[in-house]
Amino acid sequence: MRGITVEIKIGVENTPREVVVESELSPAEITAAVESALSGGSVLSLTDDRGRTVMVPAKKIAYIEIGAPTARRVGFGS
Repeated sequence: MRGITVEIKIGVENTPREVVVESELSPAEITAAVESALSGGSVLSLTDDRGRTVMVPAKKIAYIEIGAPTARRVGFGS
């Protein structure tokens, strides 16, 4: 799925801004990671398209919005 990214928005309790991550994981993989973290009460750990890791305690997650997969734009028109 190289070149395809999915935007993930994570609402965190008592925080006015959401965490936005662009990942090369599929929506199914993201959903599985979220469900695993929520059911286990652990930490949601996602790696973005640049290799950075974002970790959010599952107990503090207010909502998750998983966008549709989109092709990464290149060039000056992006």
